[in-house]
Amino acid sequence: MNSAAILPDGRRFAVAEDTAGRLRAGLLVAADVTVAPNPAIWAETEELAERLHSQYAGRTPADIDGLREARRLYRSFAMDPTRHRPSSEALLRRVLQGKSLYRISNAVDACNLASLSFLLPIGMYDLDRVEADISVRVGRTAEQYPGIRKAEVHLTGRLGLFDAAGGFGSPTSDSARTAVTSATTRLLAVIMATAAYPADAMASHVDTLADLFVRHCGAAVIYRAILAGE
Repeated sequence: MNSAAILPDGRRFAVAEDTAGRLRAGLLVAADVTVAPNPAIWAETEELAERLHSQYAGRTPADIDGLREARRLYRSFAMDPTRHRPSSEALLRRVLQGKSLYRISNAVDACNLASLSFLLPIGMYDLDRVEADISVRVGRTAEQYPGIRKAEVHLTGRLGLFDAAGGFGSPTSDSARTAVTSATTRLLAVIMATAAYPADAMASHVDTLADLFVRHCGAAVIYRAILAGE
């Protein structure tokens, strides 16, 4: 399984040596994206939320099998999933509390729907706001970034995505700097799981996310890959 890939625009996306053996990542690049509200995806998300609420009502996150993969990913990087929750778990917790998911845009809502479906964290970024090559690695001392709707996201000793300007993504929360907005036309999505996660299952997740972007955002999916260093 490859640990690096060349994106359509020539940039390198690599799983660093300190991360290899602990991460499997599904990559997707979409172009010609139109970011706008789309009620169709709200209905699809509400249908899934109702089904999950019925399936898992009264159970704690620790008792839900589907959440264990994301928690294993966190623990493999010495991250406490009960303190800094995987984004997928945060979404499911909101559903189980009877709260509606945020309605932000078709792209963000598609990412949330996929994350809730797979119960895996997914990072999504405006590719034109990412600077130069991308590395997935363990954060160094004092590395951090302003999160979306959050204070600083600290990356020291934690799994993160980095470019020439610093950190911009993690399985907990993405950065404000590379956030997808109404001006976004190209996006990068990264699905994260442990290296032990089946490659065929990850490939299926990438295909599902691609379908959501095509149907709800009018996107052209121009690249897909599965990475996991040895």
